[in-house]
Amino acid sequence: MTTLASIVKASRPVSWINTAFPFAAAYLLVTREVDAVLVVGTLFFLVPYNLLMYGINDVFDYESDLANPRKGGIEGDVIRDRERARRVHRAILWACAITVLPPLAWLLTQGTVAAGVTLLLVLFGVVAYSAPGLRFKERPFLDSLTSALHFCGPLLYGLVIAGASLTARDTWPVWVAFILWGMASHAFGAVQDVRADREGGIGSVATVIGARATVGVALALYVASSLVLLLLPWPGVLAAVLPLVYVASVARFVRVTDDTCEDANRGWRTFLWLNQPVGFAVTMLVIAVWRDWL
Repeated sequence: MTTLASIVKASRPVSWINTAFPFAAAYLLVTREVDAVLVVGTLFFLVPYNLLMYGINDVFDYESDLANPRKGGIEGDVIRDRERARRVHRAILWACAITVLPPLAWLLTQGTVAAGVTLLLVLFGVVAYSAPGLRFKERPFLDSLTSALHFCGPLLYGLVIAGASLTARDTWPVWVAFILWGMASHAFGAVQDVRADREGGIGSVATVIGARATVGVALALYVASSLVLLLLPWPGVLAAVLPLVYVASVARFVRVTDDTCEDANRGWRTFLWLNQPVGFAVTMLVIAVWRDWL
């Protein structure tokens, strides 16, 4: 039971909805029906996908996580006992294979070839972010893009398997804005780890351009996300207000320096709880758009 609890913690339950909802919303808005693909896909992106994404990150980032004082709790469980950690890490990798492969195999039989390729690319990005030999998380700027696709990927897959056009006026601003939002969020999240990452020899967008410049980049990306959403038709255009909530939160740290980068953790914790009311607002907008389509 202790190992099972560690596996569940590794999947970051607080973030499950962040990947399941985009897929479900995209698929449901396009098809307007509840079917097996919606159910299996939503469950897949709810738990197995998050276990794969965060679990392999915990396994392959173990040494650096030990030295990072903020790791623990909802920001990543760290097992201090190395022998127990090795057992749990093996269990996590087995759990990833057992929970991911069966639904993945079924989903690949559904939809078009484009849908299957999209899903495989999304999963490749999840693995490549942390896996040895690839480690996209240590490739500055690519780290933020890959992280953004972790969350936008389920939405893109939902659109493709549902048969939507990614270039339609009511579609492309959504996923483009989502990617910009995801890049901004990852970049700002990296600010708090500037000193820890440099000491551990880990590269990131923040270690390259510095804490203060990274905050500026995050703010610019959030604003760009808001501007893109202005291109949506009514009532979707109302979503343009939502990225500005993150602008207000992050703007508090425009004076942060590399030496005070840990102060940005307060902003990151704010980000985690902000996702809840913002997610609720997005849900209300999805319902409004749904009613408008009916």
